[in-house]
Amino acid sequence: MFLSVATVLRESARKYPDRVAVVDSDTRLTYRELWARALRCAGALRASGVRPGDRVAVLLPNSADFLYAYYGALAAGATVVPVHGLLVADEVAYVLRHSGSVALISGGPLWPVAEDGARTAGVRAVRGVPTDGDPLPAPEPAAPDDTAVILYTSGTTGRPKGALLTHLNIVMNASVIAHDLVGLDIDDVVLGCLPLFHSYGQTCAMNATLRAGATLVLMPRFSGAGALELLAAEGVSVFMGVPTMYHALVEAAAKDGTTHRLTLRAAVSGGAALPVAVLERFEETFATQVLEGYGLTETSPVATFNQPELGRRPGTVGHPVWGVEIGVADAAVEDAVLLLPDGEVGEVVVRGHNIFAGYLDDPEATAAALVDGWFRTGDLGVRDEDGFLSIVDRKKDLVIRGGFNIYPREVEEVLVRHPAISEVAVIGVPDEARGEEVCAVVVLRADAGAVTEEDVIAWSRDRLGRHKYPRIVRFTETLPLGPTGKVLKRALTAASS
Repeated sequence: MFLSVATVLRESARKYPDRVAVVDSDTRLTYRELWARALRCAGALRASGVRPGDRVAVLLPNSADFLYAYYGALAAGATVVPVHGLLVADEVAYVLRHSGSVALISGGPLWPVAEDGARTAGVRAVRGVPTDGDPLPAPEPAAPDDTAVILYTSGTTGRPKGALLTHLNIVMNASVIAHDLVGLDIDDVVLGCLPLFHSYGQTCAMNATLRAGATLVLMPRFSGAGALELLAAEGVSVFMGVPTMYHALVEAAAKDGTTHRLTLRAAVSGGAALPVAVLERFEETFATQVLEGYGLTETSPVATFNQPELGRRPGTVGHPVWGVEIGVADAAVEDAVLLLPDGEVGEVVVRGHNIFAGYLDDPEATAAALVDGWFRTGDLGVRDEDGFLSIVDRKKDLVIRGGFNIYPREVEEVLVRHPAISEVAVIGVPDEARGEEVCAVVVLRADAGAVTEEDVIAWSRDRLGRHKYPRIVRFTETLPLGPTGKVLKRALTAASS
């Protein structure tokens, strides 16, 4: 049996050759044109010596070039290694060496870092997507369990790990997202503002959109005002983003007042917990529904989703997607998966077609993550009697104050409803008496006026248990964000220690 991620594009090019596949600024490419360029890239890679099974790294911004290189390398039978767009040269070199990449395709503003990193690693750097030579007549066949993509994790516990995603992982996830979850069709227009080097942007936005024959509108760098303009100008019907993007869009809409021109029918949130207050403001502002899901790089990425057919429950991440099973296990037992009954908090575990094949050259980390046939996510969650999963927090973000477990997300959900607070992140800081103390790092609204630490503490004291409310409040202009808009709590914790 053969199955390749490249066929996602090939099949849509066969079915919908003249429909617009991708919009990149002033460039509009049909499926026929996009597939032809991918095959030219594949032919050029083959001519340069790339063989099936080789690894080709890609360091490109959100542009049509990323799609040419991604599908071109896959069509040539290579494994794609997307490189994080915010890495410095030494970090790029590490990814190239660790992955065993034979070439790095880059260009634009990322070229200087790519060139330096490739030189350090002794890897050939290619400036611009190669198109020399004859196009490959057909994509190289691949087995479902062959590695299609190696995605490097954020490396919160040391060097980044290379997660091995198979062709089956990605094709199944893209298909489930396109057809079962969002119900994409050829008339949909999806905004591609998530980084394509990340699993959320790559599979949910790019692969799922092309799997459905819909149109992907690329946005190289996200801003609330810029996204609002694109939503209106391109008639975007489906928005996919992370919580900080939802917040930015609501704020931009409040200043712009043009939401009446939008045609959004659905919005998808993932990457981090979306505060219910932000969800409610977005739905009210844009007159659409937000569907929140959950997943990780290692789950390809989607594991659960608020599926309209099964009911939607804001504040939860819904039910498992088709072909995937979710459990909640005893987080204290690491060498076995001991499932807990509904209603109890534990570590979320996942199994199904979406589970990665392991970490590249890291059997110890793979063995710790894949236990008894389940993938241990490192996230704490609880499932209710109706099967809805709620993510409580990351295990590592748990605050233990005087022996009490405090989940930062629960505190954040309350604080974000304060009329003067725009954004908030809750962390634990060392405390001699209680081990850790609850600290709220707050971004105030522009019109907040004078708000003090004592004001926020007093307000939260009336709304949270005595062990939960923050005793420390720190104000900041912005929260540190990762490439997908996720708040970097480790940076806040380091700054507070």
